Amino acid sequence: MDFDTAINRHNTHSVKWDMMEPLYGVPADDGISMWVADMDFKPPQCVQDKLDWMTGHGVYGYFGNDGPYKDAIRWWMQTRHGWDVDPASIFTTGGLVNGTALCVDTWTNPGDGVILFTPVYHAFARVIRGNGRDVVEMPLVNNNGRYEMDFDAYDAMIPDHARMVILCSPHNPGGRVWTKAELKGVAAFAKRHDLILVSDEIHHDLVFSGQHIPMAHIDGIEDRLVMMTAASKTFNIAGCHTGNVIIADPDLRRAFAQKMAGLGIGPNSFGLHMVTAAYSDGGAAWLDALLQYLDGNRRIFDAGVNAIPGLQSMALESTYLAWVDFSGTGMPMAEFTDRVQSRAKIAANHGPTFGKGGDDFLRFNFATPRANVIAAVERLQNAFADLQ
Repeated sequence: MDFDTAINRHNTHSVKWDMMEPLYGVPADDGISMWVADMDFKPPQCVQDKLDWMTGHGVYGYFGNDGPYKDAIRWWMQTRHGWDVDPASIFTTGGLVNGTALCVDTWTNPGDGVILFTPVYHAFARVIRGNGRDVVEMPLVNNNGRYEMDFDAYDAMIPDHARMVILCSPHNPGGRVWTKAELKGVAAFAKRHDLILVSDEIHHDLVFSGQHIPMAHIDGIEDRLVMMTAASKTFNIAGCHTGNVIIADPDLRRAFAQKMAGLGIGPNSFGLHMVTAAYSDGGAAWLDALLQYLDGNRRIFDAGVNAIPGLQSMALESTYLAWVDFSGTGMPMAEFTDRVQSRAKIAANHGPTFGKGGDDFLRFNFATPRANVIAAVERLQNAFADLQ
């Protein structure tokens, strides 16, 4: 697989590259885009072959018979994660941001509280607020550059109106692969406070160290658990806006099915074909090669960033999103952000958008050809050269 060849994404309606200058002031001609979480790589050839078949056929009618699609999901989850999924439990949404919004709309009411362990993926808070619910932030503990949970503290601060908790597993932006003990802690917390538990596991295939454990493997929470998965991050097909909400409990399943029916939500044929093609032997071989490449990028980026006094890239167990702490520089956010954007000419996500605990951070996407990663490290070292 070729991950080194640069693909020009400018003027292709790429939010990552075409919105870099309007949003971050990083010039399009020589800037490096390292913000939004999609990769600068082509997906597996099996996905492209399926799209070629579709365009060659030339008729784009309604999709029928989703059996092979659900079989591909079942096969992938069993093969890669040891998780046996009932096809009847699989719902297809317009991506997992849409899936999150549907969960919030199904099991909470306006004014209810939805708990997030922050800092965490910024779209969660956006859809919670967009649905007229309250975001309840429970801060993760930064223990020497490693995020951990403090359930004693969370028990003490939980408000009466909390009805749901959303877990990001593996964690974005900190890259944690939660242990079985930590997942049991989340499950027990949800049970103690009678919360619906939504587990977003979109990064579950992108693990470098440790082993991802599906929340569905934790006993005793089936009656409140909603799983969310997608092929989008794994295979760089986020533009197909296809995600899966997987619900084992019959009562929860009926409620979600009713919500989707009431809103008239159904999948698009391109997404179903792409996911079916990706969840295959060909997709698995491509992913194995991708993980080796990303791990190399991760090591190069971390080594280069951590060599800059005052900067610390959080040790990453999963995802392709480096979470860099600038607090050691003593600089206010405006200054270190300006150095990254104006001097290094790199667009990175601003930490405060991820909630409490993000003020001293920027998030960098290193799922790009290695030459970009090497150039970004050199630019960052030059931008903070006065500290060295």
